[in-house]
Amino acid sequence: MKKIDPEDFRVPRGKKVDLDKWPTGVKPVYHSEEEYQTLLTEHIHELSEQQNRLYADDSYALLLIFQAMDAAGKDSAIKHVMSGVNPQGCQVFSFKHPSAEELDHDFLWNAARKLPERGKIGIFNRSYYEEVLIVRVHQDILDAERLPKALLDSKHIWRGRYASIVNLEDHLHRNGTRILKFFLHLSKEEQRKRFLKRIDERDKNWKFSVDDLKERRYWKDYMKAYEECLGATSTKTAPWYIVPADDKSTTRLIVSRIILDTLKELKLEYPKLSPDRQQELRDIRKLLVKRG
Repeated sequence: MKKIDPEDFRVPRGKKVDLDKWPTGVKPVYHSEEEYQTLLTEHIHELSEQQNRLYADDSYALLLIFQAMDAAGKDSAIKHVMSGVNPQGCQVFSFKHPSAEELDHDFLWNAARKLPERGKIGIFNRSYYEEVLIVRVHQDILDAERLPKALLDSKHIWRGRYASIVNLEDHLHRNGTRILKFFLHLSKEEQRKRFLKRIDERDKNWKFSVDDLKERRYWKDYMKAYEECLGATSTKTAPWYIVPADDKSTTRLIVSRIILDTLKELKLEYPKLSPDRQQELRDIRKLLVKRG
């Protein structure tokens, strides 16, 4: 197995991003399908143990953010990587077109209500970052947000939103929430192949929407929006990772390795019992053994 170094995929703070220079495919980090399954299983078991420690420690929360173009494998990455995690300690939210209520609030309001509690893992399948991605590509969505006209200066609104996002993430970090952000970097050609597969295979037809094809026409606009977003909002405390997505198996192993390394860095421990509590448990045990 090739060693996975998270730093190979991390976006340096303040560095301009050119997605053409970031690979969508890399040499597989596994040698066979059997090795891939073994490695993923190991990662899943380790993640389960770390989640138990996170929950018991009850000091930190973990927020995982997944962004990507359609068919990049966000759903499958979440499904496979987090398959061993206790559902009681994990929440997944998908961000859709904003409701009327959401449009009457600031763009971070809805996300703030869905942040994970201490001891929990929160997963955002798409996120508040849509507000500087799809909203940037489609001006009509921004118009629907009914912001004061004085705030709609195109030279400043995106810069202001980047600042708001960074400020929020800094605040969360200072209060114990660790944030990992994954951009699954898919090539346009691989997306085409996956769209064709969704059409050709009957059990995948439900995954395809005509809207997916419409959005594909804006590929260059989305890449530009992602480049500016990634460069402006990747920080030391809330980094972006650009993960090659043309091979889903490699994607899952990279994502799971980064999550594991982050949790291990927290050095989570199960709560230590006081001597009095330990004696109390010994006394209770004696009673249970004696009474049967």
